[in-house]
Amino acid sequence: MGVYLVSVGAEEWFGDEEDGWGAVASALNAELRRRGLPPYEDVPPETEFARGSGQAFEEKLTPSMTGFLALCQMHLSREETEILCGWAVLLPFSLDEEIWLPIDSGDHETMVVGAPQVLPLAEKLAAAVDLPPETPATCDNLDLSMWFRHQAQELATTRTGAWSKDLDTAFYVALFLRAAEHSIRRGCPIVCT
Repeated sequence: MGVYLVSVGAEEWFGDEEDGWGAVASALNAELRRRGLPPYEDVPPETEFARGSGQAFEEKLTPSMTGFLALCQMHLSREETEILCGWAVLLPFSLDEEIWLPIDSGDHETMVVGAPQVLPLAEKLAAAVDLPPETPATCDNLDLSMWFRHQAQELATTRTGAWSKDLDTAFYVALFLRAAEHSIRRGCPIVCT
């Protein structure tokens, strides 16, 4: 168990099954229409899993977030921090402001944000920690988690820097950066589940 960030294909996004996101999709489209915006209907289908293809996104939030939240406090406003890491649904298009949906996602309403708003915040933190270029660009199946557990440990011994001082913090910087990039690149939602 645990908390995951995962990309969602059209079948699951519009699905009414227990693990589907149909209620969120419907509520979101109603809110977009209320704001005079087109509904979000162009969700790509889920693709067959192929490691390294960049067609899916799945990462588990397991390390401590303490250092990451401290980094956010140093470089972002409280509102920016909320946009960066307080969402339950990340969309591939811009929103003027976050959307709060009356769909329960645990103990509060569902916050929806646009990946184009998350991306510059994540890029700012990536620059602050000097995230290394070797950090995986795609995260099909826990690729970031595995890289930070193994290759990053080795790389940190030869290429020191702000990123190598706290690998848990660097993991979360990379996680939110890659989630926003993936959502925009694939045109798909990413959900916190």
